[in-house]
Amino acid sequence: MSEKVLIERHGVVQVITVNRPVVRNALDAEVAAAVAAAVDELDASPELRVGVLTGAGGTFSAGMDLKAWQRGESPSIEGRGLCGIAMTPPRKPLIAAVEGWALGGGFELVLACDLVVASRTARLGAPEVKRSLVARGGGALQLADRVPLTLALELLLTGEPVSAERAADMGLVNRLTEEGEALAGALTLAELIAANGPLAVAASKRIARSAADWSHAERWSRQAEISDPVFASEDAKEGASAFAEKREPVWRGR
Repeated sequence: MSEKVLIERHGVVQVITVNRPVVRNALDAEVAAAVAAAVDELDASPELRVGVLTGAGGTFSAGMDLKAWQRGESPSIEGRGLCGIAMTPPRKPLIAAVEGWALGGGFELVLACDLVVASRTARLGAPEVKRSLVARGGGALQLADRVPLTLALELLLTGEPVSAERAADMGLVNRLTEEGEALAGALTLAELIAANGPLAVAASKRIARSAADWSHAERWSRQAEISDPVFASEDAKEGASAFAEKREPVWRGR
């Protein structure tokens, strides 16, 4: 694994840290490959249930490494998008833990995550238009899926960043923490998710993320295709037994 990206395990939670604080965790091809490999490990490992993505040194990410871009590098992976998660997010939940700046590609990494925990001093934004660029790593496509169109357009067309508190008011941020505590807050949220049945969590995420692409006529049948195997699983039986026996369930992921 690249030294530009650090991987740790906190029990069943994987923590992925972009580790380029000298350049405010700017994203280059090496970072992209390492993040993609990490989320592949997250999905492949039966021991891991939730991922947390963060940045070192008090900054989430200032976005694409423009010097690397001028050299012909890209932090986008063919068929997978920015850092391998914008177009093909992991099957398991991924939480962004945001300190400091999350700008441009850094902001688009936040949008690629399922949930966001940010310190009150964090700032998020899509400044691409200020450089006559387009937020094509997911910002222009996905921002209006997360907030009302008028707010998405304000961020995309002005290029001005917003505070974490305003981002929370918009619906972009799930939980706010004090400065320096975003990772701890994200781990707390991850542990709440990880305590639940892993098959049910993955299916719930898949349904919620896919439903917008389904027609009204097919919504219920498409949901059944995903949820029926969960209801028939050993974990579903274990969940019912644990409830009846007043004990904590032991999930097997099958």
